[in-house]
Amino acid sequence: MSDNILLDKSKAFALRIIKMYKYLTEEKKEYILSKQVLRSGTSIGANAREASRGQSKADFYAKLYISLKEADETQYWLELLYESGYLPEKEYKTIYEECEELVRLLVSITKNQKKNS
Repeated sequence: MSDNILLDKSKAFALRIIKMYKYLTEEKKEYILSKQVLRSGTSIGANAREASRGQSKADFYAKLYISLKEADETQYWLELLYESGYLPEKEYKTIYEECEELVRLLVSITKNQKKNS
């Protein structure tokens, strides 16, 4: 594991989202909500990675805040997929908890960044 826990966790989460997308489209024939969760779930890590190369503190903060918003959106799509019966409870709980961990991490980083600005 590298020394950036956010990048590692967000990439692992994105890979899990991709696997879930494959399951939803191939097994459940669900294409609309699964595409939304694919976009937002993979965007978390993409924006975090972009933040790591930020041109300024403001750019870093802005990209991380976008990651946070994408994580929150991902939680919404996961809730809809579960509540509509597309995701079994066990899978939902584990992936939702993983997303919640990313949210907590991003909230902590953005709060500290804002405080130090």
